[in-house]
Amino acid sequence: MSDIILHGMWRSSASYRVRIALNLKGIDYEQKNYRLTHDEHKTEEFLAKNPQGLIPALEIDDKIVTQSTAIIEYLDSLSSEKPLLPTDPDERARVQSIVFAIACEIHPLLNLRILRYLKNDLEQDQDGVNVWYHHWIREEFTALEHKLSSDAETGDFCHGDTPGIADCYLVPQVYNANRFKCDLTPYPTIRRINDTCLAMEAFERAIPENQPDAVI
Repeated sequence: MSDIILHGMWRSSASYRVRIALNLKGIDYEQKNYRLTHDEHKTEEFLAKNPQGLIPALEIDDKIVTQSTAIIEYLDSLSSEKPLLPTDPDERARVQSIVFAIACEIHPLLNLRILRYLKNDLEQDQDGVNVWYHHWIREEFTALEHKLSSDAETGDFCHGDTPGIADCYLVPQVYNANRFKCDLTPYPTIRRINDTCLAMEAFERAIPENQPDAVI
């Protein structure tokens, strides 16, 4: 396979998702990482690759693929081995509903741009930011816990007994919730799946603190 460069950042949850997917697929890749707090993703060089100025971005040959969901589905299409998405339409729809619950309902409200806007523009202190963060985790994790705990399709992982794309999304969101000291006691199924994932090498290698640009 061609050389692959993942443009990302150690604590970016969207980059974290893609690292997990690359590891699960067994795809070798290099990393080029950016300090978002220093706006290194706003340089002319990076904007030439991704005019949105967002990470992650996947560089393969002369192509750039952006947006984590598109990147992961693209990676899955490169090889039929170790599929991340089911082929059955009903199963695929269920998995995508979990993915979109995190990607569309949780992540946009809690990403770095939003948190910086709350602090810098709306002049919220850290306690105010934490109230915002905890509220949306509680709202969305409650619904996600109900789905995962009640669906027969839930197994060791979000869907069945093999890790897939939904787990690539769940684990980084749990990581962030823990970082903001959210109470995850009410979500035993989410916590169980997260623990099962983190016991696997593919997930362990993707942990933010294990990345070359990590600032501990």
